[in-house]
Amino acid sequence: MSRAAIRYAKAILETAVSSGNATKVNDDMLAVAATVKGSTELSDFLSSPVTSSEVKMNAVKEIFAGVQPETNSLFRLLQENKRFEILAAIAAQFNAQFDEMNGVEVANVTTAFPITAELEKQVLEKIATISNKKITVQNTVDPSIIGGFILRIGDKQYNASVANRLQELRREFSN
Repeated sequence: MSRAAIRYAKAILETAVSSGNATKVNDDMLAVAATVKGSTELSDFLSSPVTSSEVKMNAVKEIFAGVQPETNSLFRLLQENKRFEILAAIAAQFNAQFDEMNGVEVANVTTAFPITAELEKQVLEKIATISNKKITVQNTVDPSIIGGFILRIGDKQYNASVANRLQELRREFSN
């Protein structure tokens, strides 16, 4: 994460908070982060040193039409400073700072397959025993854990994966 992205995110968050528009700007930033992350073409386009910042600005305005004034001012700032390549990083950093400001913690849940409603319920029950903050669940799929889940909140980790259980059994049998 670049220091510039952190500074831009902090500045936009302060502006959004002072105008009472932080939640709507956060929604914009969630959309920006997801769109850029989900499209390698867009990511490459924004990073291209060949494409002028004016062309990038026109594209971004078209793709993200109807965003909040604070988000548009971020786009203008990035155009002036020729820094569109850090747009996704700024959006992600904004979301993290917004969540922190509102006492929301992100729980990273690694599963062998996309998370189901039943598993998410189990994970949220486990989270309730670890943290008393509001929690947002982010799912990462890693087939190597075989089954179960690995839960990471801040610096705490709870490993309920089948792969971990097999490793524990291997250790018990080797002793």
